Amino acid sequence: MNLDYLNIHNSKYKRNSSADHLIEDSIALKEGVIGLNGALMVDTGEFSGRIPNDKFIVDEENSSENIWWGNVNQKISEQNFEHLLNKVVATYNELGNDFYVFDGFAGDDKDSSLNVRMVTKKAWQSLFVNNMFIRPKKEELENFLPDFTIINAYDVKEQDWKEYGLNSENFIVFNLKKKIAIIGGTEYAGEMKKGIFSVMHYYLPLKNVLSMHCSANVSKDLSESTLFFGLSGTGKTTLSTNANRPLIGDDEHGWSDNGIFNFEGGCYAKAIDLNKDKEPEIYNAIQHGTLLENVVYDLETKEVDFSDNAKSDNSRICYPIHFIENSLGSKGLPSVGPHPNAVIFLTCDAYGIMPPVARLNVNQAMYHFISGYTAKMAGTETGIVDPIAAFSPCYGGPFLTLQPLVYAKLLKEKLVKHDAPIYLVNTGWSGSSATSTSKRIDLKLTKHIIDLITDGKLDFTNSVKDKFFNLDIPLDLEGIDNDFLIPHKGWNNLEEYYKTGNMLTNLFNKNFTKFDISDSHVLNSGPKIQPGS
Repeated sequence: MNLDYLNIHNSKYKRNSSADHLIEDSIALKEGVIGLNGALMVDTGEFSGRIPNDKFIVDEENSSENIWWGNVNQKISEQNFEHLLNKVVATYNELGNDFYVFDGFAGDDKDSSLNVRMVTKKAWQSLFVNNMFIRPKKEELENFLPDFTIINAYDVKEQDWKEYGLNSENFIVFNLKKKIAIIGGTEYAGEMKKGIFSVMHYYLPLKNVLSMHCSANVSKDLSESTLFFGLSGTGKTTLSTNANRPLIGDDEHGWSDNGIFNFEGGCYAKAIDLNKDKEPEIYNAIQHGTLLENVVYDLETKEVDFSDNAKSDNSRICYPIHFIENSLGSKGLPSVGPHPNAVIFLTCDAYGIMPPVARLNVNQAMYHFISGYTAKMAGTETGIVDPIAAFSPCYGGPFLTLQPLVYAKLLKEKLVKHDAPIYLVNTGWSGSSATSTSKRIDLKLTKHIIDLITDGKLDFTNSVKDKFFNLDIPLDLEGIDNDFLIPHKGWNNLEEYYKTGNMLTNLFNKNFTKFDISDSHVLNSGPKIQPGS
């Protein structure tokens, strides 16, 4: 193997080092410390979350007409990319110490997988990609040729950023023609993970494979799978990690003619407020080989305080998927599943208007998928401190490379073809807003609702219509009070409820005007203004 195609001629690299060796190097280089249960603990410096304003795609003739240009995918010229690439490459050629190369796969469906190469300067960053992507067998490395390469140069900044079309001295730039991405100015490892996700979002839909920001699990007999859509902080990882249902994956999947498949070989769970009693599967995944990012710990004892957000609200736990005891990976099986028997849209409603659970028809599903309403939770992006209501198309707007309607149409086709029921589950607030003194919906209650869905026990025989969204709300659910299921019954002030609900309705309607939707059934599936009590 050589890196001549990158113009990196420095041969002082370690390729596909084991987790043990990467941890040893990290400790020797003082990149981190060994802490809870033998996990490696590191800090990511200035940035503990993504920097979306610094993400760019090269404007070139091969891909330009397909790209969803705008705030998510900003243009940069080929000339400016070459300048930045040369700057990044130069720092690698000048290195006197070892750097790291990881070769592996994105996508556990061999018909749809991508050969990925990750070049990093820090050992812990190589441990991150070793954990997160699908690790190759020895024989698969012999003739390995990358389909896409990411070069991480966290220590490279561009001081003349205005001259080169950037928004700051930091940059994450993708060149789909050269099949190379470069990262500069940020040490946050999640940029590598989400970078490959964005690349998969480009290539797969062009092959009629739906790329999805979702988690997935499967029944014990592997006959029924469930998809969980939602942005970071909505509960994808927590709710799909279930002792009774093997995990397929926690974040990124594809839906092909073969069924469901995981893009990754690991998980990237939020660490803030982790409770070993409420989330035992994730807590037990913290062991030797696991990476803890930006957690607060005692300098002497190395004891971790998961409730302390002094470093970040986006502290993370990175581990191979087989560290989840009840996962397909732990059973030595590929992370794939059959076509789903249930699709769940997770939303964190900061306004307390959405019902805790509801059933959607296909047209309503399209409306909510295209809208992608949720709340951006604290720490998922730099600068966000409090929850902010937001619309993110396809529940993954920051990672879409093509127009949202491309993914929405693919989803509708597959929902209809496989007759999968669709549910909306609110993991945020009900009966009050996030700005009140009330707490978020209890996790145990949400887990109970999810169990009813996956077990096929969510009975709609006795149901009511949601006032604003006209969704079917089930009643008489075991262990759940009816008043809790119906949002307006939880509000002490009905006038405030209608005022807040109409405000949210207006936000939905305004957002939906951005999309060129001609289907009247989808257009009429959104919320309606209500006159009040």
